Amino acid sequence: MHKSMLCRLAWVGFILASPNLLASPNIGASPSESLHASSMRMTALLQGVDDSQLKEQLSQCQGGYFAVSDFTIAHRGAPLGYPEHSREGYAAAAAMGAGAIECDVTFTQDLELVCRHSQCDLATTTNILNTPLATKCAKPFQGADGQRDASARCCTSDLSLQEFKSLCARPDRSNPRARSIEEFLVPLDSPVIETPISCGTVMTHGESIRQIETLGRNFIPELKRAQVTMPFVDGFDEQRYAQKLLQEYVQMGIDPQRVLPQSFDLDVVFYWIDYFPQFADQVVWLHGQARLPGFESSLDDMRQLYDRGLRIIAPPISALIGLDDKGQLIATPYAQHARAAGLDIVTWTFESGDAVAPDNKFYAPIKSFMTHPGKMLEVLAVLAREVRVRGVFTDWPGTVTYYKNCSEGTAP
Repeated sequence: MHKSMLCRLAWVGFILASPNLLASPNIGASPSESLHASSMRMTALLQGVDDSQLKEQLSQCQGGYFAVSDFTIAHRGAPLGYPEHSREGYAAAAAMGAGAIECDVTFTQDLELVCRHSQCDLATTTNILNTPLATKCAKPFQGADGQRDASARCCTSDLSLQEFKSLCARPDRSNPRARSIEEFLVPLDSPVIETPISCGTVMTHGESIRQIETLGRNFIPELKRAQVTMPFVDGFDEQRYAQKLLQEYVQMGIDPQRVLPQSFDLDVVFYWIDYFPQFADQVVWLHGQARLPGFESSLDDMRQLYDRGLRIIAPPISALIGLDDKGQLIATPYAQHARAAGLDIVTWTFESGDAVAPDNKFYAPIKSFMTHPGKMLEVLAVLAREVRVRGVFTDWPGTVTYYKNCSEGTAP
């Protein structure tokens, strides 16, 4: 990793932060509120950690100040409490010490790049169904009828950039049993962390670059797979799409060493490596196949990826952590093979969903171990110390920043 990405000494506090970090006309929450929520979150998680050196070490750091950490990668911002891919969520992630902030990149009808986790998730991540733009959705809202769940398909590619920018970002939660739009937008469950954001600011890719640059953080954009037939309009195909993403960083004068472009599509990964050599060492392959039950890696496969030019691989947490015959956490053969081949590892996604739920895919191989949400901290310790991951995507950056600072003794 570029050394400056590991060693920046910008400081943030879990109780206090620079007041301009969350500056926005409709933010509705201060830096101290989001950081206080992080402190309370860590207190709750620590209750589930077994008495150990790790628990003692982490308990001693509460109330401290923490350095920005590139180990902490803000997944969509801070969606455990803020609307994902919103200006407010990105600012909260920076306030919680995330060293890199993700914009998932897709495109509008007029081929402008915007930040959304999925091209067609607007029905649940924005207020589009409560606006006249609902008539433009590819599939209008249909209520639940006893045989199928409520649904709607509203895509960024259904809208012009101007129309997209008129929307409000909202948490990605909905009621599948709803019979009306009003019911659909009121989820059955409550958020883990409440923040008073009623209308988050949606972002273009360019706006996210400017904001993240102003915040002094690094960039980790993901090229999302198109959910419309490609080429789209005016010959806009996958290659032009991938090219446009990196060109926006070049045009804005961003140091390539601060950008980690990522994709699940290996063809896109190799395209970037071949045609954007200034970014090549930073390109990340999101290894989606590694989440499949029974998937087995091989050292030869990892070496072939390295020889082809890949330097960073990103499997899910489930591919990296297992249990030994005594029920203790260990690094998997996948983790060992990647490291042996010379690949850096980034993993996803910490604090995504209920960690103890039987269907949580990120902890499926170790579900007998996950008896309390606090067990995530023990998983995080193994990822850091044994797997030696370069970074961890997280839905609440404060927890990972706290762990990294405290475990390395940088917190006072």
